[in-house]
Amino acid sequence: MRLFILSFVLGTLWLQQQAVLPEPARLLQGLCLAVAVFALAWHGTASQRKAFRAAGHLGMVLAGAVMGAGWAGWVATARMADALPSEWEGRDIELVGAVSALPQRHDRGVRFLFRTESVTTPGARVPRQLSLSWYHEFDRKTDTRTFAPELLPGDRWRLTVRLKRPHGSANPHGFDYEAWALERDIRATGYVRFKGVNEKQAERSGAWMDRLHETRANIRSRFLATLGTAPYAGVLVALAVGDQDAIPQVQWKVFWRTGVGHLMSISGLHITMVASLLYAAAFWLWARVPMLVLRMPAQRAAALIGLFGAAGYALLAGFSIPTQRTLYMLAVVALALCTGRATSPSRVLCWALLAVVVIDPWAGLSPGFWLSFGAIALIFYVTAGRTGQLGVLKGAVLTQVAVTLGMLPMLLALFQEVSVISPLANAVAIPIISLIVVPLTLLACLVPLDLFLHLSHGITAACMVFLEWLSAMPAALWESHAPAPWTVALALIGTAWLLAPRGWPARWLGAVWMLPMFLVLPPAPRPGEAWITVLDVGHGLATVVRTAQHALVYDTGPKWNDDADAGSRIVVPHLRGEGIKALDRLIVSHDDEDHSGGAASVLAARAVGRLSSSLPPESPVHPLARQSVPCQRGENWTWDGVEFAMLHPDAPDREDSKVKDNDLSCVLRIFAGGRSLLLTADIEKRAELKLVERLGAALRADVLLAPHHGSKTSSSPAFLDAVAPRLAVFPVGYRNRFRHPHPDVVARYVERNVSMLRTDQLGAITLKLGGDSLAWEAQRNTRRRYWQDAPNLSPGTEGGAATEP
Repeated sequence: MRLFILSFVLGTLWLQQQAVLPEPARLLQGLCLAVAVFALAWHGTASQRKAFRAAGHLGMVLAGAVMGAGWAGWVATARMADALPSEWEGRDIELVGAVSALPQRHDRGVRFLFRTESVTTPGARVPRQLSLSWYHEFDRKTDTRTFAPELLPGDRWRLTVRLKRPHGSANPHGFDYEAWALERDIRATGYVRFKGVNEKQAERSGAWMDRLHETRANIRSRFLATLGTAPYAGVLVALAVGDQDAIPQVQWKVFWRTGVGHLMSISGLHITMVASLLYAAAFWLWARVPMLVLRMPAQRAAALIGLFGAAGYALLAGFSIPTQRTLYMLAVVALALCTGRATSPSRVLCWALLAVVVIDPWAGLSPGFWLSFGAIALIFYVTAGRTGQLGVLKGAVLTQVAVTLGMLPMLLALFQEVSVISPLANAVAIPIISLIVVPLTLLACLVPLDLFLHLSHGITAACMVFLEWLSAMPAALWESHAPAPWTVALALIGTAWLLAPRGWPARWLGAVWMLPMFLVLPPAPRPGEAWITVLDVGHGLATVVRTAQHALVYDTGPKWNDDADAGSRIVVPHLRGEGIKALDRLIVSHDDEDHSGGAASVLAARAVGRLSSSLPPESPVHPLARQSVPCQRGENWTWDGVEFAMLHPDAPDREDSKVKDNDLSCVLRIFAGGRSLLLTADIEKRAELKLVERLGAALRADVLLAPHHGSKTSSSPAFLDAVAPRLAVFPVGYRNRFRHPHPDVVARYVERNVSMLRTDQLGAITLKLGGDSLAWEAQRNTRRRYWQDAPNLSPGTEGGAATEP
């Protein structure tokens, strides 16, 4: 049965890699065939003949894989059908529904999940679950601000909203928001129209999940009201109700650098600890009451009480994947104890695995899935079935070593970095958080005494002193490039070999199996070549330029809020995945936040040889750089046979107060192997005409980064005629509020037979110059998945990878 379960999981994973879902009829046929094969295989495995048993095992593998793929496809087809029609994107829709889950307040308003009950706009079709934002409204005439209302789970509202289909940035080594939204059944996102019909309904939702979320919201409110501005109030809220957004980003950085992030939310460890404490207490009490023992054995009763307690804690946490995994494993153990059947750890793990992927076929797309099951599998591997008594201390040390070493391939594959100091941090934090802080926090949920909260916060604060000291160490994190999948598979075999029981031959060979993960580097440009990746950062610009031995970042994307920007969320992960540990130059074209918003994060994460920019002298970015100089026309340099030339601005431009920031944008020309590319940032007609006057035909380039995202203030006919590009790249956000690129601008490119690529349609776009050829590829083409919308290509827009001689 374990072979069947593992094959079933692999089948679901295969389905999630497909660009198109199979037809429902084929899915049904596949499921029926898999059931038939499973029935035959079941009889085959019970046969006394070796040949029949082998055929039965093979049949189990095939049946499991087909059934897993069929089940995942069937569930995905049903969920994908609940979609927002494209024609209703960006239009006012009036609907009635209820707030579900915990609303999240932020500086600009409140973000919340909304369950649609009815749609009053004629002809509109709206998905069942939406992710909405209700922003504060600022009236410029009266200089007053109207705040978004307080929302509670279960509140029913009549709202006017504008929606769009789920759409996130698509970048190499980046987060897939669309897959994340699909797994959580979020089929449209949008915002509440402040001037629309927005009325709270008198009758509240009666759904039991809404009442549960209301309880969670009340606990969160009481915690925050009691602790006030206490620095770690958010940690206690996360430990109580699973609200990880309550923890500030600066604290998450400490937890990530020390490798204790799993302790600061409701993790499988905490669920197991609560279940174990309840089991021990129930067993001790039950065994001392003869009347209870006569009705049910103490072990069985304690197992059920521990399981129910774990289920309650998991529900209070919002039922995340780690809590699901632990709860299902505890359920298997409790079932075995109640029925008197012994079961092996591998069976417990497999049945929990099956339960998770049946309920959530997208679970395998989540890093938490791999880290949760991987950690438990490693613990079972080094402790279960080993001869001799380990002892408490030796067992704890062996477990920590196994988890640290065994999780290394997964962490590098998923995040390309791992905490070096995590063994020490976890050795101190696990007993403090799991055995002291979590029980006190749960007592504070059940008993309305402030003493428990203040005591729990004080202990957490003391632990944080140690963790912050560890986090401040320069070598706390170790980075590597994104390893090739086959090297990760070899590394996992190597870790299993290293952690094998004593007596296993040549365990040191496991280290050899791990070497390819570190030695096989990602592809890189050859001398004379330049690879330019225009990242998908929404409305903004961030570009990475690579030669054989050098790297440059041109603009760093927007800043979204105080805790998040494109530099930390998109640019740095891309650099890390590509193995770029230092930048020779960072160019920040000008002072617009959609171009400079991530500069501080890039400078903090990477050593930068020189910052070149048109930022004003008072910009806070300058002190962060080792060397900061203004962009200057006439500056030229060569890296690995690739020529770079700064074409704009001139010194008089910076001194002229009448020149707009956009027209001070640094314009960079790259020439490699007979092909050239022009990076123009946000220059407008005035700067374009200056460039034409200065350079004339020398401005010609094969590829043009469309100025100012295709705004109607740029891409003047004279400029396009002088550049005469064959290919233009538009860095634009999906359904951006500026409506870039402007139709008139698109028409100009079409008139000149210029092929156009758009990041909102194709994701990150990588251009390869050199060897007398021009090639490009797009992230949404190379990594196509069924949950992504097919690009709605504009006239003259290219939609696939191409190579031009």
